[in-house]
Amino acid sequence: MTVFLLVGALGVLLLVVALVLGDVLDGAFEGLSAGFFSTEALAGFLGALGFGGAIALSATGSTSLAVIIGLVLGVLLGALAAKASSFLHGTGETDTVRTSDMVEKIGSVVSAIPADGFGVVSISVGGHITRLNARSSVPVEAGTQVSVTSVISPTAVHVEPLFLP
Repeated sequence: MTVFLLVGALGVLLLVVALVLGDVLDGAFEGLSAGFFSTEALAGFLGALGFGGAIALSATGSTSLAVIIGLVLGVLLGALAAKASSFLHGTGETDTVRTSDMVEKIGSVVSAIPADGFGVVSISVGGHITRLNARSSVPVEAGTQVSVTSVISPTAVHVEPLFLP
């Protein structure tokens, strides 16, 4: 029973270390990564193996049955922790801001927009501040708030000034 409890305690300790050190441990285990492996998954596996095995040993008195039950619980909790960790860490796909995300966003004119040319606007989307070339149907002075109406190119948008009451 002591071995099971030590393995469970090791899992809890690993989880605490993972919370404190963050991605450092994931970087150490990066070579083992198979798309589902994470420090949280390993901690969940060890915790469930140890504590589940200890409970099974106490209930059944059979070490071999306790090991099997601990392994099954460890794999289940490890998989659940890996899925949760993957969900929380995200894939990074939504982190990239695209020019098409700018449509209908409000920004500010940094460099005045002449009637027949381009100026520069600053727009914040998802916490990312982006500066783009901008064209407008009317001249717009620097400092004016504008709304993006369409995308001209990956680096340019069409804007219209906001007329606030």
